[in-house]
Amino acid sequence: MPPLRIAYARVNQETNCFCPVPTTLEDFERTHFLTGDALHRACAPGGFEVPGMFRRVELAGFRAAVDEARDVEAVPVLSAWAVASGPLDRPCFDTLVARLRDGLRAAGRLDGVYLALHGAMGVEGLRDPEARLIEAAAEAAGAPVMVTHDLHANLTEARVRAALAVISYKTNPHRDHFARGRQAGRVLIRALRGEVRPVTAWRSLPMYLGGGTTLDVLPPMLAVYARLHLEEGRGRALAASVNMCHPFNDDPGLGWSTCVTTDGDPDGAERLADALAEMCWQRRHAMPPTFATASEAIAEARGARLARRLGAVVLADASDVVTAGASGENTALIDALLREAPTLRSYVPLRDPATVEVCWPRACGETLDVVLGGRLDPAHSRPLPVRARLLHKRENPGFRRTVVLAVEGVHVVVTEGPAVTIKPDFFTQAGLDPWKADVLVVKNFFPFRLFFAPLARKTIYVKTHGATDFDAAARITFDGPMHPRDAVADWRPADARRRGRPLA
Repeated sequence: MPPLRIAYARVNQETNCFCPVPTTLEDFERTHFLTGDALHRACAPGGFEVPGMFRRVELAGFRAAVDEARDVEAVPVLSAWAVASGPLDRPCFDTLVARLRDGLRAAGRLDGVYLALHGAMGVEGLRDPEARLIEAAAEAAGAPVMVTHDLHANLTEARVRAALAVISYKTNPHRDHFARGRQAGRVLIRALRGEVRPVTAWRSLPMYLGGGTTLDVLPPMLAVYARLHLEEGRGRALAASVNMCHPFNDDPGLGWSTCVTTDGDPDGAERLADALAEMCWQRRHAMPPTFATASEAIAEARGARLARRLGAVVLADASDVVTAGASGENTALIDALLREAPTLRSYVPLRDPATVEVCWPRACGETLDVVLGGRLDPAHSRPLPVRARLLHKRENPGFRRTVVLAVEGVHVVVTEGPAVTIKPDFFTQAGLDPWKADVLVVKNFFPFRLFFAPLARKTIYVKTHGATDFDAAARITFDGPMHPRDAVADWRPADARRRGRPLA
């Protein structure tokens, strides 16, 4: 009997509808685009799956499941990843679909497909693009498609119907990419062998915020994540997931969801999906914490002398989170630092291609007048004129051309590409030593805490007003009342409508 042949692919981007910077095919090709043998090598043991970002994530996990099975052939198709930003333009999306479809058709006989998707992609003029990707993959391969999602996916009926199963991360900050990819591979292989018969149930909740910090290690969500582990560990579910949605994704059916896949037990899947939904709904009134203003955060950083002596104070600009789709161009913290703490040694990221263009021909050490920001996203970024000294010029993968401008103690790392500050080496690659800083500014919600832990002696979240403010979602047009914008007594009517089920 010939070995099973399973194709694997990724198309990943998280979209922020409030960001005016469109995502193009060039963004994918510059950030991460691999096909064929190059992809296979990147996902093999010892490879680097997404250079500069992640060493071993979903596709490497899937390959590990294939290697365990021995009688299965993994067929690499493509891996396309772009940093979160505004919606994909339609030519970009159509090209990605065509490349996925063509790659699967060129692969020959296939028994299955594993597809890693974020779950919160947006495309200009198109609703639920990821359902289109799943459907295109199933049609091109003529085989079932197993899907993994980020925990912040916005699940839909079309996706659940098109996929064999949908499995999402169950950690926040996310650190189980590899494990969930391997789990998806194992379930798919067992299903193709006829050892299990996956059946899925899901629920959709009319809520876009809740669960407090939503961290998996703290209440109020700790018990929900524990339930996922318990049900899978006891074998009652092949996979169980809670999706907390991306509140900057403008789908009318936005909301938290639960998804459970069992082995031939539809009633059990329905019961558990329902129970998980109820657990989430009970936590809807636990709102995210209130963040400090720029002035409050800077005053606290100035007072944290011991923290600065032993490491650094990290200010997380929660209004301009690049990894949640903001432009990274918000100048509010730079302005506040220059006014209120110019002598503190501060490192601040800023995406501003126009400023990079102005600085690039100039010599390091020169003093020049530039205007920071106010071009990519003028609704969330005020132009800030400064007289600065050009310290460094570098060309770095992903960030593209980068310059460092010093205005007294404030060092602005200006990037041509997305200013992703998840790891301290963002500053190191720009020629700065993060251990010498008093203040480090990041534009990320949670994952940075894992990587900055050795030097962050205090972390302060700051609201500067921008594309990733949690209250921004109140401006989206939803398909009905939505918590917390509206008073919603019961989640079941919205769930029944979204799943096309009669309300019992």
